[in-house]
Amino acid sequence: MKTATAVTGAETTFGRDEIIVSKTDLKGRITYANPVFQRVSGYRLDELLGKPHNIIRHPEFPGGVFRLLWQTIEAGQEIFAYVDNLARDGSHYWVLAHVTPTFGTSGQVVGYHSNRRSPSRTAIAAVSAVYQQMRDIERRHDSAPRAAEASLAYLQQFLAEQGTTYEKFVWDVIASSGELVA
Repeated sequence: MKTATAVTGAETTFGRDEIIVSKTDLKGRITYANPVFQRVSGYRLDELLGKPHNIIRHPEFPGGVFRLLWQTIEAGQEIFAYVDNLARDGSHYWVLAHVTPTFGTSGQVVGYHSNRRSPSRTAIAAVSAVYQQMRDIERRHDSAPRAAEASLAYLQQFLAEQGTTYEKFVWDVIASSGELVA
């Protein structure tokens, strides 16, 4: 079980040329964490292995985004998402995450793999307004599952009104912020 980390409001950053990498099993327990992940999160490898990936979940990040992420990868699809994480020392760090299922030799999903890059300030600003609305909706609910469901419904409605999908929304943010990578 994750112990509560006091949120400090300080921000940790990492280099634009660095990539945070982790792998998990089907339940989201960490099976691999590269040195960049360890350094940025503030956890040693032995503190991460076998732990739920949500050890770095920021308590103010909308649960609806995580619900969408899990729905997508459990369906065998990849997802790109902007995520604000919480380091061991209470600081936070934004990432542009690319999460993919890992397939076994028989074609079944055996785990998940995530590469995360440092997003631009422009990208963070672009997603923050939507995420703030999601957080406001979640605060009106008395249980985390209902809160995540309500904020995901808001996100889906917002995207439908824009005539887009979450994937296209993220790619538009990536393109407009100059984050396209080769």
